Amino acid sequence: MSGQAPTPANLLLCPVPLLPSDRRLPLLYAIILLDVVVGAAVGPVLPEFVRGLRQPQLWLSVGTGIFLGVQLFSAPLLGRLGDGYGRRPIFILSAVGTLLANALLLPVRAGLYFVNRVSDGLTNGMYATVRSAITDISRPEQLFRNLGIEGAIISLGFVLGPMASGLLLSALQVPPALQATYVVRLAVALAALNVLLSLWLPETHQQRSGVRGAELRAELMQAINPLTLWARLREKDAHAPGIRRIVLTQVALTLSTGYYFYFVPFLSAGPMRFDARQISYMFMFFGGLSIVLNYVFYTYLADRLDQRRAIIWLAALGVPVLAGYGLMGTSKIALYALVTADCLTLSLIQGLLEGRLARRTTEADRGEIFGLNQAFQSFASFSTALVFGGLSVLDLRLPWVWFALCLAAVAALAAKREE
Repeated sequence: MSGQAPTPANLLLCPVPLLPSDRRLPLLYAIILLDVVVGAAVGPVLPEFVRGLRQPQLWLSVGTGIFLGVQLFSAPLLGRLGDGYGRRPIFILSAVGTLLANALLLPVRAGLYFVNRVSDGLTNGMYATVRSAITDISRPEQLFRNLGIEGAIISLGFVLGPMASGLLLSALQVPPALQATYVVRLAVALAALNVLLSLWLPETHQQRSGVRGAELRAELMQAINPLTLWARLREKDAHAPGIRRIVLTQVALTLSTGYYFYFVPFLSAGPMRFDARQISYMFMFFGGLSIVLNYVFYTYLADRLDQRRAIIWLAALGVPVLAGYGLMGTSKIALYALVTADCLTLSLIQGLLEGRLARRTTEADRGEIFGLNQAFQSFASFSTALVFGGLSVLDLRLPWVWFALCLAAVAALAAKREE
């Protein structure tokens, strides 16, 4: 891999071979796609749940903070369970949890919205398991490509989710008062389909050893203690140097990408005053362009670049893009130009960091490391949601200053040489 010296973790990385007839990778991609589609489909109608409350953009941010904050302890727990019992049970559990969480959004009530955020957050920690499963079955030379395709699949989900909502509302000419109900019903149906796909998925993790109840209780207590999480991260870094720096860089990136969650309240309550349909169209453009660029970048370029330098440049070029969102006013041309620049810069960073981290894991601790990583990301997501929620009360443009500063921190952390 260009720009990265071999480490002991690299040498111990021995994934299960992916056979030509192996259906696990396509099934994993399908499960990821449906999961993102479900979340993205309901995104444009979430403002309806808090419209009657004072400062609705603040309550949307609080809901986002709850959803992401719960993953602080659920992600390491699910990652540890995945190492002990296999990835497949975690996928099934997460799919069932998503189904139940979306069913809670009927009827459209503010209280049920917050219950949904807690319920969905408890099982959404599966993305540590997703990355572990992909790494399990990827050859070393395919790892960056496969994780990059995961990023493209997520982008596709952000296209298809709003597209499905927009087509549903347009084709059936749903009146505004019923739009949220119709979209949630669609999300419940798709979540049920994902349960079936998860049941069909074969296991990817072969070295299962089980987890005792005492170990789970200890894992839970450790997961809710940031100091313990930090100590565990330092221990992993001692065995595979570079893990801690990568995780810290991902934390800074997560603080900046909180703007994904801020987009809906900003576009609906800000100068643009977008309705659910307009928000859907914007995300369709964003996701469509992103998937094309991610596929090209990770298929043809990522392995040929110095990944660390690429992260520095992409982050540095993305800083003015984030600042620009706060200055675009009511110009739709400016919005779509900034989204294009976004897809060409900071939206490409996540897969590079995930690939670098995956190279430093082993079959024995892959789920734990990805779980720790997602726990820190969840803590960062929760923190950034609180920050941008508070700043939005003062001025809807202020959160973009915060996001830009956090992305500048990504460039600064990546610029430091790894020890």
